[in-house]
Amino acid sequence: MLSERIQRVTVSGIAKAKQLTDSLKEAGVDILDMTTGEPDFDTPNHVKQAAYAAIERGETKYTAVSGIKPLRQAVQRKLQRENHLAYDIDQIVIANGAKQIIFNTFAATLNKGDEVLIPVPFWPSFPDSVRFNGGTPVLLSCPVEQEYKLTPAQLEQAITPQTRWLVFNNPSNPSGAVYDRTELTALAEVIRRHPQVWVLLDELYEHVLFDEREHLGLLNVAPDLRERALLVGGVSKTYAMTGWRIGYAAGPKALAQALALVQLQTTSGASSVSQAAAVAAFDSGLDFLKPQVAAYQYRRDVLVDALSKIEGLKLLSPQGAFFVFCQCEGLLGRQRPDGKVLASEADVVEYILENGVSGVGGSTYGLSPYFRLSIATDNATVEEAGRRITAAIERLK
Repeated sequence: MLSERIQRVTVSGIAKAKQLTDSLKEAGVDILDMTTGEPDFDTPNHVKQAAYAAIERGETKYTAVSGIKPLRQAVQRKLQRENHLAYDIDQIVIANGAKQIIFNTFAATLNKGDEVLIPVPFWPSFPDSVRFNGGTPVLLSCPVEQEYKLTPAQLEQAITPQTRWLVFNNPSNPSGAVYDRTELTALAEVIRRHPQVWVLLDELYEHVLFDEREHLGLLNVAPDLRERALLVGGVSKTYAMTGWRIGYAAGPKALAQALALVQLQTTSGASSVSQAAAVAAFDSGLDFLKPQVAAYQYRRDVLVDALSKIEGLKLLSPQGAFFVFCQCEGLLGRQRPDGKVLASEADVVEYILENGVSGVGGSTYGLSPYFRLSIATDNATVEEAGRRITAAIERLK
């Protein structure tokens, strides 16, 4: 009964890890959950109040597929104010989360045989969305040795006449890598030489930056690429609004219209109440975010300090997002206290889980042997996770 399309994709390793963690916790097992990238902070109160007010006004009906005008205008103001980018309102589309924007983009633009370049490690939905929509993901390995960053030489070598998109996630999930002006400029020079290549800019973590960094996007250093770039954002990470399901896209008008057409045939418009809340989020400034980013940075420092002292692990201190990504090749071949040998990444993740910390294997993100730990949880959990992992690995022979 199942189509070839659905058989091209898999259940995310993140979802599997989360499901296993939840089932263990429900059974009473002491597990520190570090699987998912969901802020532990609550949605700001003024945003919730805006949702209540919208309900009281009766704003509970269908909306325009592309989003309500006030929200598209709020996104327009946000992009001008925070990203220094000017878009017309008909170049902006609202969807049920950034994930839907990405899926709709590939549904609207890919034909069989079209290639999409995806730096590795990647967010798992990128290659699966490409496969589902008939395209071919081309994976470009960017291991810890090159700071998890795509190089201009890699990009140049990977582009073919069939290349349609480059996916560019900055700051990166899962690595936390952040590109600087020099690196962005060099990549832009390559993209300019290949006019058939468009760029999907996933900037969901744009405001979760550490060590006083300020966000710099590809279009800030290469504004001439705007006519073949789609900027993707949302409210989930910055405003702790994962469950509200609001994402946006800004790009050329013809592409925006195509995204809306795909959405018309699937979900139609996003939640009216969530859109009203998102207007308040975008228009209220970012002062509330400073203590949250400070908390993420504290957790990063605690976990990186603990893990970097462990022989057999190799990692970089993430510059943004809220994950720590570790290479664990140095642990392979070592023996657990029960005599079993850690022969693979999966064995390492399982061993850490048995010692009370739940993470996600790096193969989920296309790179092995690695594992990812989320710091989007409370300080005490991160501090204890560092102690548990350290103690567990010290027991290896």
